[in-house]
Amino acid sequence: MDPGVAQTLTSMSAPPLQCSGLSRMTWDTSLEAESKSTLCVKPFVDFVVSFRLACRCCHGDGEPSSYDYFVGGWDSMPPKLGRCLHRREMMKMRRLLGVAAILLISPSAAPLSAQRCAPGDEQCRKAEELRDYIRANYTKSEYMAPMRDGVRLFISVYAPKDSSKTYPIWLNRTPYSVAPYGVDNYRGFLGPSEFFVREGYIFAYCDVRGRGKSEGSFEHVRPYIPDKTAKNQVDEASDTYDTIEFLLKTIPNHNGRVGISGTSYPGFYATMAALSGHPALKAVSPQAPVTEWFIGDDFRHNGTLFLAHAFGFFSFFGRPQPGENEVPGSRFDYATPDGYDFFLRMGPLGNADQKFFKGKIEWWRDLVSHDTYTDFWKSRDPLPYLKNVRAAVMTVGGWFDAEDVYGPPHTYEAIRNQSPDTVNILVEGPWSHGQWNRDSGEYLGDVRFYQKTGDYFREHIEFPFFQHFLKDKGEEKLPGAYVFETGRNEWHKLDSWPPANAAKKTLYFQSAGKLSFEHPSGTGEEFDEYVSDPAKPVPHIPWISTAMTYEYMTGDQRFASSRTDVLVYQTEPLEEEVTVAGPLTASLYVSTTGTDSDWVVKLIDVYPGNYPDPDPNPKGVHMGGYQQLVRGEPFRGKFRKSFEKPVPFEPGKPDKVEYQLPGVFHTFRRGHRIMVQVQSSWFPLVDRNPQKFMKIDEARPSDFQKATQRVYRSAKLASGITLDVLPSTAVPSPQ
Repeated sequence: MDPGVAQTLTSMSAPPLQCSGLSRMTWDTSLEAESKSTLCVKPFVDFVVSFRLACRCCHGDGEPSSYDYFVGGWDSMPPKLGRCLHRREMMKMRRLLGVAAILLISPSAAPLSAQRCAPGDEQCRKAEELRDYIRANYTKSEYMAPMRDGVRLFISVYAPKDSSKTYPIWLNRTPYSVAPYGVDNYRGFLGPSEFFVREGYIFAYCDVRGRGKSEGSFEHVRPYIPDKTAKNQVDEASDTYDTIEFLLKTIPNHNGRVGISGTSYPGFYATMAALSGHPALKAVSPQAPVTEWFIGDDFRHNGTLFLAHAFGFFSFFGRPQPGENEVPGSRFDYATPDGYDFFLRMGPLGNADQKFFKGKIEWWRDLVSHDTYTDFWKSRDPLPYLKNVRAAVMTVGGWFDAEDVYGPPHTYEAIRNQSPDTVNILVEGPWSHGQWNRDSGEYLGDVRFYQKTGDYFREHIEFPFFQHFLKDKGEEKLPGAYVFETGRNEWHKLDSWPPANAAKKTLYFQSAGKLSFEHPSGTGEEFDEYVSDPAKPVPHIPWISTAMTYEYMTGDQRFASSRTDVLVYQTEPLEEEVTVAGPLTASLYVSTTGTDSDWVVKLIDVYPGNYPDPDPNPKGVHMGGYQQLVRGEPFRGKFRKSFEKPVPFEPGKPDKVEYQLPGVFHTFRRGHRIMVQVQSSWFPLVDRNPQKFMKIDEARPSDFQKATQRVYRSAKLASGITLDVLPSTAVPSPQ
């Protein structure tokens, strides 16, 4: 590129954006942002006119710490990056990228030279050193690999230049593009972590069918076909098998072993790889894998729709893919930073398509119209097929993953039950979605873990797993589970998860907002009640955002406990610690004056009043009395009998709503309180229920009605939450 153009791009980032949203912006050609606390966003370009971003938000000011990759056009920017940008920064980014697009489509466009690091910026210096190391030690090649039905998939391969020895192949399959394209355009980072780059692996990145430069048609969470009888019967498992075959026949100097990993959507493709059955596939690591899109991952939880997340994701990813040389259009503009106000003004769910998507996003229509658990959803669930898995599997998840908290433990459980001879490992850390990949993992939002959990995972768990199965290095015997205990903030190695010695104990709702392990003794029809008004739903966060922010998973619930439409029950200060290890079950006896209702149950750790504030404390947060969300989960009441066949409530008649919340490993410390909150809205995280039995995507404004909700707490109708509690003397020793 002409030096003047490069100078123009560099100068556009001045003055530096403040760390309320971004601390600094630089231009670079690498695919990923390796910097930590100072460099919040790195935009870069693919020079075929497609922008690529990676987002890493600031830690220092307490702003979002979520991290994920973005590849593709500005329209394809995932909501993870959107959460990192305040609206004013997003507008600046749009203007900058618009200018960049004009410059890049000129004939003289060429890769930007790397911007040098500021003096003293050690993270930037290390990132540049790694980029230089990759270019000096790896050769990039590109291929179109034929599948059994004749469709070709695009693969970029980075192979060590040293051909004196052999290397295993690490594979990643993604719908988000394997860019940058072109054999001279290198990624700035390879593999799961830098340890793999230094050790020496062959890295292969594949655009899945119908995405990036691959041929064929793309299908969301493409169903698995267990008994294939024809070449045109293809799925992600068969594509993985054929891709591995191609790599083994084409790439020199491999040792005959292949490993695969991926996070989020690529995690789904890692799970499907385990179903491929290829004999060379020795190690698989689905990380935060998309698994069940109706019950508990991403867009639907127990029949409810995660509105803010689904709208943000499909408003860019669901759009028709632009041509290879087209400049992407602008990202969806909410015209306000206030998502609560935006979605409330949007009105009924059906207005999303009528007002904004205009019928152009097919999957959005599928998502909202398939509102019961039909074969449309069941066919996309890979769990029933995880049998006779040959490769070793290490499934990774985060206790506070706002997107895919369901998939990891259920993938682990399915393999344990259906493929007992498989090496099967679960890892659960105190992380948001994908936080373990690059982040130090020292905290999430206001909650601190006082150790670099992400660094520990990458060096002492992930890297040794692949080294063992792909290079015969390291420990012979690996534990069944690596789990991080929040509250006490300790890592543990266990034989399996959940611990076998955990005992089920129920915390019951009592009068006067009390919570205890004693069964209620009331003989009457004791209850607590509130009025749920869809026009004034309970917000899921106390701050302003249009997105499903990751930090809500550990957020302070004091703002909610003061509302009249939220029931609050709490214990006395604990005299001894209570360690919960496993899934939770909410058992509610309820009634409503409507014919349908949502029920949200939240398990909360209430800190003592003298709990110390963080130091430094740029946000001025007061941790004394902090009400940390440990786990929260919604349930659409009409599915209380069956997800397949919803039934209405009989107004005023008590009925039981019972459902499972994702598991936790958390210790409520001595002096803390355990709190449970119950409410009927969680907006705009969850779409509004009109509180009328009907297809919600067909609801009109007149269908939304107030309802009086009762939660019963008598001896006969005892409501509460059941926990897996470890004996106080049986808490495993920390590692």
